[in-house]
Amino acid sequence: MAGLSGIALAPSAATAGEPAGHRVAAVVTEYRHNSHADVIVSRLLLTDMLDGTGEDSPLSLASLYTDQRPANDISRLLAASHRFPIAPTIGEALTLGTGELAVDGVLLVAEHGDYPFSETGNHQYPKRRFWDETLEVFRESGRVVPVFIDKHLADNWEDAAFIYESARELGIPLMAGSSVSGTWRHPPADVERGARLSEIVAFTYGSTDAYGFHALEAVQALAEQRAGGETGVRAVQCLRGEAVWEALDGGACDRELFEDALRRVPAYREGRAIDRSAVRDPKLMIVEYRDGLRVSLFELNGAVANWAAAWRYGEEGRPVESTLFWTQEARPAAHFTLLLNGIEGMMLTGEPSWPVERTLLTSGTLDALLLSMTRGGERIATPHLDVRYQPTWRWQEPPPPPPGRPWNEQ
Repeated sequence: MAGLSGIALAPSAATAGEPAGHRVAAVVTEYRHNSHADVIVSRLLLTDMLDGTGEDSPLSLASLYTDQRPANDISRLLAASHRFPIAPTIGEALTLGTGELAVDGVLLVAEHGDYPFSETGNHQYPKRRFWDETLEVFRESGRVVPVFIDKHLADNWEDAAFIYESARELGIPLMAGSSVSGTWRHPPADVERGARLSEIVAFTYGSTDAYGFHALEAVQALAEQRAGGETGVRAVQCLRGEAVWEALDGGACDRELFEDALRRVPAYREGRAIDRSAVRDPKLMIVEYRDGLRVSLFELNGAVANWAAAWRYGEEGRPVESTLFWTQEARPAAHFTLLLNGIEGMMLTGEPSWPVERTLLTSGTLDALLLSMTRGGERIATPHLDVRYQPTWRWQEPPPPPPGRPWNEQ
């Protein structure tokens, strides 16, 4: 398989006749207990249960680069006990000291750490720098391998688009995204493939840049299933404070969808109303798609602490559907096992398990929403988000989660 610039996809150790087990380099911001580096990369060392009692991954950790080393770093202890090197540079992590690409895949996990925030409130993790240094090794070696980028492609559209386009140019199998899209759903519902879809109302919580991304990605995994596939986003708007309640009361979104999604949240199963006075700094993120689909995403910290969504089909007479996106917040945080399973599939085959265009669109949408918020809720036209693709992934209900936080807890 050759890239558009003639750079070949490097053969794996298994296809080269070497011992089975794809070797990956992990490039992370920081590696501490329960960080994203821990709950993703440690699964290559400690099984999918993170304690040595679960299933082994077909991937093996060949090397690690840590950009920062906090006081509670655990990478050095793991390196000593599991015999993998910690490289001083990204280039050495990928070349293993040989001077050329020497791994079968790359994990870029840039989440957590002491990094600045942008003017719009997005955490500026060094994803572009990590990517640029990875590209340098690929170009010098004349070969590429699959790359997974945790969460969004980048905190701004310019970098996200560059990463996407340069991967296409060099023929790099690229995948990114959230652990929430493929997690358990309660009930196990999904948008019917190829159905007309008119509106989605959803809930999120936590910080807008971090957990808002998860919500947008989960909603996009629903939206992309609709008739015609993905057509891109026309405009966005992010309202804040009292304007959120005014929009809800004024019919800016489908109230039935709002109530149905809310009933999927454990604290509201019995139909009780939200105590608006308990919500600190409410936000409403509105996404207008080019084909007319509309998404209303409510961030109601203090009242809602879950991800949930409801949607309405475009055909008359069809009932509203809704679901809760359930994540196992206690260790072993098994929704990250589901994410890793998708990563493993791409690393082993060179074929992304879901379209990277989903995350490209979500990354750009979040960037534009944060800009709208800083501009007092201004509607932002997004002609650059003309991202079109056909879904190649469909949610499948996972096996029951391992012991940990039960389904019925908030």
